[in-house]
Amino acid sequence: MNDPIRGHRLGYTRVSSEDQNTVRQLDGLKFDKVFTDKVSGGNANRPQLTALLGHAREGDTVVVHSMDRLARNLDDLRALVNGLTGKGVRVEFVKEGLTFTGDDSAMSKLLLSVMGAFAEFERALIRERQREGITAAKKAGVYKGRKKTLTAVQVEDLRQRTERGESKASIARDFGISRETVYQYLKAAPNT
Repeated sequence: MNDPIRGHRLGYTRVSSEDQNTVRQLDGLKFDKVFTDKVSGGNANRPQLTALLGHAREGDTVVVHSMDRLARNLDDLRALVNGLTGKGVRVEFVKEGLTFTGDDSAMSKLLLSVMGAFAEFERALIRERQREGITAAKKAGVYKGRKKTLTAVQVEDLRQRTERGESKASIARDFGISRETVYQYLKAAPNT
């Protein structure tokens, strides 16, 4: 455990959507502060990761459940770990059982690259299997796509509010959807 006089223990968790739970990621561990993003790993805009990077100071320890929770790909993983360790921050990955300090041996650097490559490969396989499953379900006539979040009445309300000039961000917050989803509903809504 990190010496409390030297620095803080900072946790970082990430889930792909609002309805997913981050509890299992760092369950049972104690932190001075935890940063949580609820965005896809492929999304470069992760505000809490940006906040963590700005907050972490020399002597701190950043703890992440696994490499795939921190980084989008191997290049991103290396850049994040090197950036943190370069300013004297330890980085711990719980699932992989690895810690990086900046004074890492050649073996540690190899493990970072190998484990990061495996995580990237695993994500690619999952996406490929997902696409194959959707294609097969469409051919069988059983895939209907994602269930619509809003009812027809809500979509009409959304359209009317947009026509009155309300901001898309405000409407999205009220309905609990993203701004992009607001645009998708508007695009699909028939014009009256």
